[in-house]
Amino acid sequence: MNPHAATLWRHPHWALAALLAGLGTLGPFAIDTYLPAFGGIAASLHATPAQMQQTLSAYLLGFAAMNLFHGAISDSLGRRPVVLAGLALFTLATAGCALSESIATLVAFRALQGMSAGAGSVVARAIVRDMFPPEEAQKVMSMVTIFFGLAPAVAPMLGGLVFVYAGWHAIFWLLTGIAGTMLLANARWLPESLAPEHRQPFALRPLLQGYGQLVGNPRFVALVLASGIPFNGLFLYVLSAPEWLGTHLKLGPTQYFWFFSLEISGIMVGAWLSGRLAGRTPPRRQIRLGFAVMVAASVINVLANLSFTAHVAWAIWPVAMFSFGWALTAPVVTLMVLDVVPSRRGMASSLQACIGSAANGLVAGVLVPLVMHSTVGLALASMGLMSVGLFAWAWVRRHPEAGAQARN
Repeated sequence: MNPHAATLWRHPHWALAALLAGLGTLGPFAIDTYLPAFGGIAASLHATPAQMQQTLSAYLLGFAAMNLFHGAISDSLGRRPVVLAGLALFTLATAGCALSESIATLVAFRALQGMSAGAGSVVARAIVRDMFPPEEAQKVMSMVTIFFGLAPAVAPMLGGLVFVYAGWHAIFWLLTGIAGTMLLANARWLPESLAPEHRQPFALRPLLQGYGQLVGNPRFVALVLASGIPFNGLFLYVLSAPEWLGTHLKLGPTQYFWFFSLEISGIMVGAWLSGRLAGRTPPRRQIRLGFAVMVAASVINVLANLSFTAHVAWAIWPVAMFSFGWALTAPVVTLMVLDVVPSRRGMASSLQACIGSAANGLVAGVLVPLVMHSTVGLALASMGLMSVGLFAWAWVRRHPEAGAQARN
């Protein structure tokens, strides 16, 4: 923690949480806003469904690749320069998407978007831990999750409306304006949270050795799996939205808000409760409760889809319940990940984001095309992804001292 943190931010904590959450929302905004326009983009650029899926995979894989470096660079140069550079590049890449006239060009700029979007989301987590002690950090991280959760609800509604009335190019121009506004806001208000005495020299070989040590740390890997893979059980439905909502549930692009509003309500309530429980409930009990909710939601989802034809009246509720359980656990587990290596939280955040993004890319490019045509397949895949996180957390509980040396 920065010893001068109290003098770096004199405004309410929720204002810093909102600023940091804005950095994290670029990622989901860049995904969710254009999902309702999938069909229109495909028709305009003469693209196949597989090629359109590549616009998602390219973004997610670009996000994963550069995430290995955002946090580590911020450990060396400071948090603020990395955030501002990432925002500037994202703004330019998004304008490139808006100007694209071929599917190949769109895929290329989407990859560039992904490579730059991670700077904000990765570094924001490290800033929280730079600025606040553990209990306060959990409360702020919960507020970040609440604000962050607004993006998946607002983005597809905005995207659907803009697509219907202005076309798909306008969606990316809207994102360009949002990113440019965030660049100006962070240039004005974002503090430099990394104390000069805590900075680490940036050298590729020691960096790769550090990553190797983290990958070889069983506690770190298990916590990353416990925090990131269950999210894919929810993200699976976001990525499948055009097929799941449009084909299976018979909703139009402007009606996607029914799903995203309930999903985001689950995230926001879960994150709010996580903040309220900080310092009152042991973290392990809170995580256990969150996984219990996700297990119950997954079982209900599978049984309902096996028993009935999917209908909008009931099909969305189990996914919203799942999102509540995930948001209850996410702030706590994320802080546990960062505290595995207190001296290199940027590096830990980078690797966590890289692994999560790689999983997102595999889900988008491999799993979604396999299961999106079946509501039962979607439910089973979501349960399977949640189970990976559940087993990882069970391992952490059974081996509390495994990898503890990295925290010293």
